[in-house]
Amino acid sequence: MPKITKRIVDALAPDPAGREVAIWDTELKGFGVRMMPSGIASFFVYYRTAENRQRKLVLGRVGTLTPEEARHQARLKLAEASKGADPSAERHKVRRSITVTELCDLYLADAAARIKASTLAMDRSRIERHVKPLIGRHTVLALTSEDVAKLQADVIAGRTAAKRDGRGGVTSGGKGVASRTVGMLGTILEFARKRKIVKENVARGIERPADGKQKRFLSTKEMAALGKAMVAAVADGETDTGIAAVRFLLLSGCRRMEALALPMEIVDRQAGCIRFKDTKSGAQIRPIGSKAFAALDLVGHRNGWAFPAARGKGHFIGLPKVLDRLCRRAKLSDVTVHVLRHSFAATAAEMGFSELTIAGLLGHTVSGVTARYAHVPDSALVIAAERVSARIATALDGEKEGAKVVQMPRRARAKP
Repeated sequence: MPKITKRIVDALAPDPAGREVAIWDTELKGFGVRMMPSGIASFFVYYRTAENRQRKLVLGRVGTLTPEEARHQARLKLAEASKGADPSAERHKVRRSITVTELCDLYLADAAARIKASTLAMDRSRIERHVKPLIGRHTVLALTSEDVAKLQADVIAGRTAAKRDGRGGVTSGGKGVASRTVGMLGTILEFARKRKIVKENVARGIERPADGKQKRFLSTKEMAALGKAMVAAVADGETDTGIAAVRFLLLSGCRRMEALALPMEIVDRQAGCIRFKDTKSGAQIRPIGSKAFAALDLVGHRNGWAFPAARGKGHFIGLPKVLDRLCRRAKLSDVTVHVLRHSFAATAAEMGFSELTIAGLLGHTVSGVTARYAHVPDSALVIAAERVSARIATALDGEKEGAKVVQMPRRARAKP
């Protein structure tokens, strides 16, 4: 038989008797090309396993591979077989392996009893929005670090951006979202590794973009400009709820959804705190200053929400747009909702409060701190929250800060 060339492949034709036609290569033993009665031609290679069993592996169809490309692949497969591997069995194993979508579903089912409901909901959202659309069809065994890196790049580029159902605008990508998605995928693949579904975690070692920690914060002058913009915006018909929410976030240091989804039933003015049942750091008590509580009184609390929606029974959600309009009016740039929280922390730092105190004010998880604030708010933190919110309120309202002694509040009893 001759060496398989393009001329020989082009001359192949189906057998009139309906039989398979095969041509063997004279240069590489075990390599050949076959023509099926249907007219489909494919390159293949025969080899023997370590157990001396004969295997046939189809390399690809004629037209997809050139004879030289197919011959190169055949050499690689024969080399693998000579070292004891079984390329055909490996291919079938990959085809039978579960997909990334199936692995994600297994992980979510297993994690439901182990992690917080809010964390599980966030994981599910990232899986449905980013992981499944981009790599869900990949088999787990065939997944590579290059696939994970490409997923990260696609999320950064906004390939999975889409309009949310109902209210709330558009979900976008970005470095932060991509980094957190890859981190979560690494956790899922580690789950698979421990259960011997895969041998290695291909997400490990992927260089992730910097989280982009917030450095922007409002100066006293900028706070004053924002306060004037609020007054002018109210006169022009801006939503009272949105302005009150911006003011509350700046005066309390709360996260966006901690404020917007705040039910009034957990607000404890007497103790000077909010008794969160669930936050990013778990259930906790958050000390709040009286100026922040005053911001809650700027709107009516329909349906039990601190910041109710204008229509329906839900809470207010249009905060980013309100903040953008206020910042344009105040001629402020690069101000996001998170800048309000960072400005609260920066003010506390400027006033000389320790990192440990600031962590307590923001609700961060700090070893040895959370347990101390589990039942009643710490008096020192309540005073710190009062002083920081007063300083920011003074800046917002354009007043001069006068000396004021904050009385130590009486410790409230823990609620049963």
